[in-house]
Amino acid sequence: MDLLDRLLAHDTWTTRQLLLACADLPDSALDREFDLDHTTLRDTFVHMIRNMEVWTDLLCERAVGDYNGESIAELLARLSTVSRSFANIAREIAREGRYDDCFLDVLDNPPRLKTFGGGIGHVITHNMHHRAQVMYIMEHVGIQHHI
Repeated sequence: MDLLDRLLAHDTWTTRQLLLACADLPDSALDREFDLDHTTLRDTFVHMIRNMEVWTDLLCERAVGDYNGESIAELLARLSTVSRSFANIAREIAREGRYDDCFLDVLDNPPRLKTFGGGIGHVITHNMHHRAQVMYIMEHVGIQHHI
């Protein structure tokens, strides 16, 4: 297993473990607001998974889809789907040596070129940043033991 495979697997596994740890929380805990980027556990998880979906679409150079589902079960299903898609495109890019090739980020205004390698790195580090926020919130809603 190479480094990319390890990073992809770690990213998915750790996010899944945090979602599973929150599965029995009531909506009041999932939606309790904190002074952080996305304020709640649910909103942070939604943001993380939506970010993976959007960047996967961008890296595949296809229209950005409309993704729905905000319950823990729905987020777990979305994570499973997008993790496979993201890993497939990341491995294809790596295999073809296209890390430094560019795609057009059509969501920027104006659209601009970005490297495939930069996009892959962004998704993985972005999720790590928000998992730290998730763990902080989890501790404040009573889940002391997470990953």
